[in-house]
Amino acid sequence: MASNGTRMALGGLLGLLATATPGFSAQHADPAMLRGACYCRAAGQITCLGEFTRGACERRCAEDFCDDWFWLERRPCWNWGYGG
Repeated sequence: MASNGTRMALGGLLGLLATATPGFSAQHADPAMLRGACYCRAAGQITCLGEFTRGACERRCAEDFCDDWFWLERRPCWNWGYGG
């Protein structure tokens, strides 16, 4: 039978593995670290600049002089149909 110390160590290890797993529940993820598709509208065209955090997307769109921008949380880039 395992001691309390062993159970606590095993529980801590399992908790660490759960947070390191890519499929870990998004409700436990830090919102500032979530990545998603960053879209920029400029000169009448929408293009996906890449997959960034929301803050990085906002900075990139300001640097690229986007007329408008939006970020889709936990989505991959998709340029088909946007001329990209």
